[in-house]
Amino acid sequence: MNQNENRTTTAESLSEVSAQLEKIITELLDSHPQKKGSVFVIGCSTSEVTGGSIGKNSSEETGKTIFETANRILSSKGIFLACQCCEHLNRALVVERECAEKFGLEEVCVVPWIHGGGSFATAAYYGFKDPVVVEHVKATAGLDIGSTLIGMHIKEVAVPVHPEQKFIGKAYITAAYSRPKLIGGERARYTAERQLKR
Repeated sequence: MNQNENRTTTAESLSEVSAQLEKIITELLDSHPQKKGSVFVIGCSTSEVTGGSIGKNSSEETGKTIFETANRILSSKGIFLACQCCEHLNRALVVERECAEKFGLEEVCVVPWIHGGGSFATAAYYGFKDPVVVEHVKATAGLDIGSTLIGMHIKEVAVPVHPEQKFIGKAYITAAYSRPKLIGGERARYTAERQLKR
């Protein structure tokens, strides 16, 4: 059997990938709402989604489907999407220039392509209105599609979430959101019990 025969590339399977992704993002945002203007990072191995090995079987069609679905959902809620490149670009991220300017992110000079950045980041670069590539973000939530390791771009403290929908295509999913650090010690309290008198 040809190694590409089991890959997810038909219109029907791409529609299923889109539906699975929408379900996962919606579940995460419903359980852990994100503020308008926050950053949501996605790392994605289209190779894993289509049943191949990470970095070996990139699918442009799958990358485009995942980018367009995520961007549609998040932009409708006023949330910035940050699209993580592969390790060959040091997991840099493609974002809208507006996002980079709002958070003071330093732009780097590179253009992702299918074998240097990956299909998902490439789709983002050519799909955003005014894309730039940056080295780091501090996202408040995110989605890891196919074990691409997005942790370096999640604001502390990252809390893993295991959505009901465990896979997109054939890629395992891990989601995350961030919460403020709990500081102090045995005397610390983390909930307000009364209002101060004015």
